[in-house]
Amino acid sequence: MSDPDADEFRVLPLDPADTAAIERAAALLVESFREHHPRAWPDLETAREELRECLDPEKVILGAFAGDGALVGWIGGQPQYYGDAWELHPMVVDERFRRRGIGRMLVRELERRLRERGVLVLYLGTDDENGQTSLGGTEIFPGVLDRLRELRNVGGHPFEVYQRLGFEVIGVIPHANGFGRPDIYMARSLGAPDGG
Repeated sequence: MSDPDADEFRVLPLDPADTAAIERAAALLVESFREHHPRAWPDLETAREELRECLDPEKVILGAFAGDGALVGWIGGQPQYYGDAWELHPMVVDERFRRRGIGRMLVRELERRLRERGVLVLYLGTDDENGQTSLGGTEIFPGVLDRLRELRNVGGHPFEVYQRLGFEVIGVIPHANGFGRPDIYMARSLGAPDGG
């Protein structure tokens, strides 16, 4: 069932010439990651650099626009593993517009475009930098896979959002961002190639 609010928004490629949208996209990174991942994009200049990288023609960058043309979210995809697997990086939705189907729209349109390119897998890393999961704030060696099987959301971590979109937890890099701050890896199959 579709979200009725989602009809108010459209997903389009982010135009490098649309300076207002590009600047808003950078601001969204800073604003949205400030609380839980402050080292990701601590200021507008680091966010602008991320946008410059995402705008590479070999990558995919899509924006979600409200009816008035305002950018309310965006998603990036970048090829890895010779193009058979792509990384979803990053995705952000303006806090005022969350829980309205925008993230789902962005992911689904990215998946559609990647399937057209023959991509087999879409994956992502979702950091736990401040103890939002049962893996955060602690040593998870030895027995990393056992702890991963028992993964719980204890503080509003977005891994469950991605699970609702069909992604599965496929691994973890313990201490990726410092002690007790792992990076949780998730992936989703985009289907077998034609004839396979």
